[in-house]
Amino acid sequence: MEVESASVRPCKNASTEQLQHPSAATRPFRNPLLVVNFILMVVGSACGPLLLRAYFLRGGASKWLSSLIQTAGWPLLLVPLCFSYRSRRRREEDVNGGSGGGGMVAPLFLMTPRLLAASAAVGLMTGLDDLLYAFGLAYLPVSTSSILNSTQLAFTAAFALLLVRQRFTEFSVNAVVLLSVGAAMLGMNAGGDRQAGVSWAQYCTGFAMTLGAAALYGLVLPVMELSQARHAARAGAGAVTYTLVMEMQLVIGFVATAFSAAGMLVNNDFHAIPGEAREFGLGQAGYYLLLAWSAAMYQCFFLGTIGAIFYGSALLAGVVMTVLIPVTEVLAVMFFHEPFNGTKGVALALSLWGFVSYFYGELRATTKHHHHSDEPPKPEHLDP
Repeated sequence: MEVESASVRPCKNASTEQLQHPSAATRPFRNPLLVVNFILMVVGSACGPLLLRAYFLRGGASKWLSSLIQTAGWPLLLVPLCFSYRSRRRREEDVNGGSGGGGMVAPLFLMTPRLLAASAAVGLMTGLDDLLYAFGLAYLPVSTSSILNSTQLAFTAAFALLLVRQRFTEFSVNAVVLLSVGAAMLGMNAGGDRQAGVSWAQYCTGFAMTLGAAALYGLVLPVMELSQARHAARAGAGAVTYTLVMEMQLVIGFVATAFSAAGMLVNNDFHAIPGEAREFGLGQAGYYLLLAWSAAMYQCFFLGTIGAIFYGSALLAGVVMTVLIPVTEVLAVMFFHEPFNGTKGVALALSLWGFVSYFYGELRATTKHHHHSDEPPKPEHLDP
C-alpha cells in the first residue's frame, strides 16, 4: 500500500499538496473514487467469467474470440475521456480569458511516448494472459478457475516486491500464505470436478493454462504500478491523473484486442462467427448479446483494476480480485449447477480469511499513520 511504500518510491497519484502532506495521500480507503473502482471490479469479476463460461457451454468454441471479448470493450472508455477533454478545454479557456485569448490549447491526450510504449507492452502481456485464461475457462468449471486465479496474489506480491519495492506487514504476508495454501489444496484435488465431455488431457491443459494466466497477470499488475510511478517521478512528465489512467487502459485494451484479432485472422475465426451464432444454444441474438455484455463486463473489471492500482497499489488490486472469488463461486453453483465439494469450501474459507487479514492490517496501518499525522509539524519541515 501507499502507506507502507511512500518512503521508497514516488507517490504516483499525489498532487503537490499531497506530497507535502503525506497523510492526504496515505488514506486511500477514504477516497470515494476507490470505492467506485471496487464496485467496477465486483461487477466485472462476478459477471465476466460467468458470461464467458456460458459462451463455451452453449456451443461456442473459439478460444481467440473469447480472448478478444475480454478487452474488446475498450471503445467504451472514449466516452468519459471525451468528457474529460472538454472539461480540460473549458478550464484552459477560463484561464486564458476565453477561446480567443491566444493561450495554450488543452492537449487531446496526456500520455507521453514512454508511457504509451509501456502501456502497449502491458497490452501485449494482457492479450496473452486473456488467451491463457480463455483456454482454462473452456475446460474448467468457473468455480475451479476462479480459485486457481487466486494464486495470482502470490505472484503479484512477489513481483511487487521486486519491481515497486512493496513493503509487507505480517498481515499482508499472512494473506498471501493463506490464499496460496487454498489454491494448493484445490490443485491436490484436481480432476475431481471434471465435467462431462472434457478429457483428462483437456482438464490438465486448462489447469496449467489458468495457473499460467494467474502468474502472468501477477506480473502485469506491478508493471502497471511501476509505469505510473516512473511517469510521476519523471521531470516535466505531468501528474498522474485518473484521466491518464483511463488513457493507459485504452491503449492496453486496444493492443490486447489487436493481438487477439491477429490470432483470429490467422485461425480464420472471423469466418466461423456467423455459423457459430446460428448453432448457438441461445440463438443468434443471444449469441451477439452475450458477446457484447461479456466485453462490457470485462471492461468494467479492467478499469476498476487499474483504478485500484492508481488509488492504492498492485497488491491491493490483487487482494480485491481474490476476495471476489466467493461471489463467482456462489453464482457459478447457482447458474451452472457446478459441484462444490469440501476442498473448495476450505479453499474458499482460507481466501476469506486472507482477505480479512490483509484489510485488517491495512486499516491498522492507516489508523496509525493518521494518529501520527495529527501531530503538529516540526519547524524544519514547514515549507518556506
